[in-house]
Amino acid sequence: MIAAYIKYLLKSGNEHSIHSPFLFELYTKVIAAKKDENPDYPALKSLRKELLKSTREIEILDLGAGSRINKSNRRQIKTIAKNAEKPEKFGRLFNRLIQRFQPRTILELGTSLGLTTLYMSRAKKNAKILTFEGCPETAGVASDNFARMGADNIDIIIGNIDETLPSTLAGLREPLDFAYFDANHRHEPTVRYFENCLPYATNDSVFIFDDIYWSEEMTAAWEQIKAHPQVTLSVDLFWIGLVFFRKEQVKENFILRF
Repeated sequence: MIAAYIKYLLKSGNEHSIHSPFLFELYTKVIAAKKDENPDYPALKSLRKELLKSTREIEILDLGAGSRINKSNRRQIKTIAKNAEKPEKFGRLFNRLIQRFQPRTILELGTSLGLTTLYMSRAKKNAKILTFEGCPETAGVASDNFARMGADNIDIIIGNIDETLPSTLAGLREPLDFAYFDANHRHEPTVRYFENCLPYATNDSVFIFDDIYWSEEMTAAWEQIKAHPQVTLSVDLFWIGLVFFRKEQVKENFILRF
């Protein structure tokens, strides 16, 4: 991971390396936005602090690649919040992206404690968010957090994503405008989930992949997804990767600082 990050730093650029007008505006006004004030952020920050202090233990059912840090199935909430939840700057980024693209249907693979889900929920309160979690007890904590925050636009789908994703997608009444993949951190499931979702995407959809350098498998999955003929633009921010399907866009791959 350290070697990959150094390589990323050496290769990554900023707005001066962007030739696409679409991406230039997206990078300067959304991805690398200097100002980001939102009245919902303080409550979400307070919830994060509370979770980081919680000594409550829950039983983890891990259907993905597993944790590199904690091998026990019983974990404290604060440990999950520290190791599994994305830092605040990513929640804010997703919030800004959703405000920019105004998706009607949002899909999240990997709910965890629901913090990132709440950042997305707050960005467009009339959007439909479908979030998938394999572990029932983790999903229970997330559901409690959604209720506390009054987030009534979130549906949490509990169970093995291999089974729940295809049937949920088949029942969609709207196109899949925005998807965040943060579930099984292995090559084959990541690519399969992407391919499951692809038929429901539109020209304006945004797909985000988490931890693209987490392992050689995840990097291989990211490379395969970037190369897909329907992907016309990819943005490597090291911790996450964004892909777009804009047919009017010349196929390009960018590595940018975040």
